[in-house]
Amino acid sequence: MVRREQKVLESITLSIDGMTCAACSNRVERALANTDGVREAAVALSSEQASVSYHPDEVTPGELIEVVRRSGYQVSSETVQLGIEGMTCAACSSRVQRELFRGEGVMQADVNLATEQARVTYLPDLTDRRRLVKLVQSSGYSVAEKQEEGDRREESAEVREMKAARRKVIWAFVFTFPVWAMMLGGMAGFHLPVGRTVQIAIEASLAFAVVFVIGSRTLRSAFRAVRHLGANMDVLIAMGTLAAFVYGLSALFFDVHTFFGLSAGIMSFHLLGRYLEARARGRASEAIRKLLQLEADRATILVDGEEKEVPLEQVGVGDVMLVRPGEKIPTDGEVIEGSSTVDESMATGEPIPSEKAAGDEVIGATINNQGMLKVRATRVGKDTFLSQVIRMVQQAQASKVPIQDFADRVTGYFVPAVITIALLTFAAWMFTGGIEAVSTAVFASIAVLVIACPCALGLATPTALMVGIGRGAENGVLIRHGAAVQTMRELTAVVLDKTGTITRGQPEVTDVVSTAQLPGREVLRYAAAVESGSEHPLGQAIVSRAQKLGVDIPDVQQFSAVAGRGVQGKVEGEEVLVGNADFVAGMGVKLAGGEQTLAALEKEAKTAMLVARGGELVGVVAVADTLKEDSKEAIAQMKEMGLVPVMLTGDNETTARAVADMVGIERVIAGVLPAEKTEEIVSLQQAGEKVAMVGDGINDAPALKQADVGIAIGTGTDIAIEAADMTLVRGNLSAVVAGIRLSRTTFRIIRQNLFWAYIYNTIAIPVAALGFLNPVIAMMAMTVSSITVVFNSLRLRKIQLA
Repeated sequence: MVRREQKVLESITLSIDGMTCAACSNRVERALANTDGVREAAVALSSEQASVSYHPDEVTPGELIEVVRRSGYQVSSETVQLGIEGMTCAACSSRVQRELFRGEGVMQADVNLATEQARVTYLPDLTDRRRLVKLVQSSGYSVAEKQEEGDRREESAEVREMKAARRKVIWAFVFTFPVWAMMLGGMAGFHLPVGRTVQIAIEASLAFAVVFVIGSRTLRSAFRAVRHLGANMDVLIAMGTLAAFVYGLSALFFDVHTFFGLSAGIMSFHLLGRYLEARARGRASEAIRKLLQLEADRATILVDGEEKEVPLEQVGVGDVMLVRPGEKIPTDGEVIEGSSTVDESMATGEPIPSEKAAGDEVIGATINNQGMLKVRATRVGKDTFLSQVIRMVQQAQASKVPIQDFADRVTGYFVPAVITIALLTFAAWMFTGGIEAVSTAVFASIAVLVIACPCALGLATPTALMVGIGRGAENGVLIRHGAAVQTMRELTAVVLDKTGTITRGQPEVTDVVSTAQLPGREVLRYAAAVESGSEHPLGQAIVSRAQKLGVDIPDVQQFSAVAGRGVQGKVEGEEVLVGNADFVAGMGVKLAGGEQTLAALEKEAKTAMLVARGGELVGVVAVADTLKEDSKEAIAQMKEMGLVPVMLTGDNETTARAVADMVGIERVIAGVLPAEKTEEIVSLQQAGEKVAMVGDGINDAPALKQADVGIAIGTGTDIAIEAADMTLVRGNLSAVVAGIRLSRTTFRIIRQNLFWAYIYNTIAIPVAALGFLNPVIAMMAMTVSSITVVFNSLRLRKIQLA
C-alpha cells in the first residue's frame, strides 16, 4: 500500500482596502483562487477581508499580497519603527533582521546598524508591536522605549551614552598604559623591584579592570550572541582579549611572555573605535537633529482680539497666529493679513526669501523677515510639513539599497568564517612555529580575530544613506526610500510633464500688439474690461496683467461669451470684441494684417486673441503658460548627465513642439490624455529605457508609480510627500537635476565604502594569519577601517546641489 504524503495547509486573513462593490470582491477572490498553491479563497465585501487557505511550500503570504495588489487593491498593513539596543556590528543587524522576517505576518523588515533602527511592515491581523518586540528579544537584543513627541528635541539619552563611552575610553587607557610600560620594560630587561610573580599579578589586575570591568558590555554582548547561537563582532573581540588574558595567566606557571598588555590594549582600542564611530555616526545623522531643532517652542495667538502666548502643542487648526519680524512661523498656515518676505531655506534650500501676502501658504518653522503677519493655522502636530519631512527622512535613512543585500549575506557567514580561520591559523603555527610555536600561534590567531571587520561592511551603506538623504532634506530634495538612490544611477530617460513642470502652469500675458493707432496699453485696457466679466483662465490672465501694470479698467455692460470662441461687451459706449479670428471676423470686423501677427504668435506656443473696438481691429493680446526660469538650463544639464529628456503632454503637437524647441527637448509625446500617461511610460520601459517620471505628485500619481523612479515636484506644503520615490519641495527643474546628482553621488560613495570594506578584509586577514601584525596594531587597523567608511560618507555633507 502506497502512503500519499499530505501537504500542510495554512490559513491567512487579509484586510483589503479599496473594494466598493461585489464586482471588486469577486475580482480579488478569483485572482487569489487562481494562484498556484491556493487551496481555497473567500473574500467578504462586508468585512473587507479575504480568507485564504494555501500550501506554504508553494506560495508565501507576500506573494498573496502581491496578487491582491495586481488586482487593483491594497492589503492593509502597518509600519512600525523600533529602536534596537545592543547591536555592535553588521552581524548583529543581520541576525535581528532574519529573526523579524521569521515572524508571522511580517511583510518587510529593514534593520539599520547606523541608525540602530528596525523598520517593520506587518499585517495587523496577524501580529502586532508586542510580538515584534519579542522577536527582537529572542535574537538576543532589546527594544528601546518609545520616545515621547515632546522629548524628541532633547536627545539626552544619546548625549549621556556618548559621555559614558568617553569616560570608558579614558579609564581604559589609564589602566592600559601602565601594563604596556611594564610589558615593554620586561622585554627590554627592566622589571619592578617586587619580583616577577608580583609584577605579573599587578599586570593581570590592571588588565582585568580593562577587560572585565570597563569592557564588560562587550563581553556581555558576546555572551548573549553565543547563547542565542549567533556570532558578532563582540564575539571576535571577546575571544581575542580572553585568549590573550588567559595566556598571560599561564606566565605564573611557565616561562612565557605575558600578553596582558595585548588583552588590555585590544579592549581599549575597541572601546576607542566604538566611541569614535559613534561620534562620526552622530555627525552623519546631524540633518535629522537640525530638522528637529527647527520647530518653534511657542506661538502668539489671538483670542477674542487679545494676544496670548502659548506652547506650540496648544495651537489648533483655525487658530490665528501673530508673527512678528524675525520670529519663526509656529506651524503651517495661510496668511490672512499683512505682507512680508519669508526665509524658507530650511524647506527648499533656496537662499532668496519668498514674498508672502494674504492668501499665500506658509510653512511652519520658516522665518518671517520684515512685516507683521496674521496666519491661520491649517496643519498642526504630526500633520505639519516639517513633521512629515522628519518622518520621511527617518524612514528613508532606515531603508536599504539593493546592493546591500550581498553585504548582508556576507556578514551572516563572516564571523564564523573568521573564527574558523583563527583556529586554522593557531593549528598551522603550532605545527610550523618552532621553539616559539605556542606564543606565535596565540599571537597570530588573536591578530586574525581582532583585525577582521564586519563593522565596515555594516556601515558602508547606511552611513552614506544617512548623510545623503539628510543633505537632500536640507535642500528640499526628499528621498522616500534608499532603493531609489540605486535605481537613479541606472536611469536613461527623464519624462517631464509640460504644464507645471517645464512651464509655470499659470497663463500669463506675453505680448500686446497694436494694429491701429491705439497704444498697446489702451489695447490691454479694453481687453481687460471685457474679460473682467469672464471666468476663463486666459481672460483672468489678461485682467491680472492690466492690474499689475496699474491700468484703469473700465466697467463692461451687456457682457456675453461664446464658449471656445470669445467674449463681447460694451465699454465706454463702444462694442468691444476679444476672441479668435473666426469669432471676430464673424462679427464683421476686417482682420487686415492681424492674421499674420496671430500666426506668428501661435508658432511660439502662445494663445493669441484679437481685440476689436467699434468694428475695427485694434490689436492682438497673446497669453501663454510661460517657461520656468531654469527649465532650459536644467534640461541641458540632464543631457550632460547622459539622460534623454522626454516631454509628455496633453497639448497638441504644434504647441508641444514649440515649447520643446525653446528648452531643447527633441523627443515629444503630445496629445496624451491623463489616463494614457501610464501607458506611455510602459511603452518607454518596453523599449529598454529606465524611466524617471517628473510630475505634480497628485494628477500624475499612476504614472509616477509606474516609472522606475517617480519624482513629485511642487511648492510649499501642497506637495504630496508620499506620492513618489523622490519629492522636490522647490517647484523648478533644477531641483530634479540636484536630486539625480545627489543620488548618483550617494551611490558612488556606497560603492567606495563597500570596496574598501571588502579589500581591507581580503588583505588584512591573510597578513594577520601570517604573523606579520601585532594584535594591538591589528585592533587599531580595524578601528581605522570602520572610521574610514564613516568619514568617507561624511564627504556627502559638502556636495553642492544648487
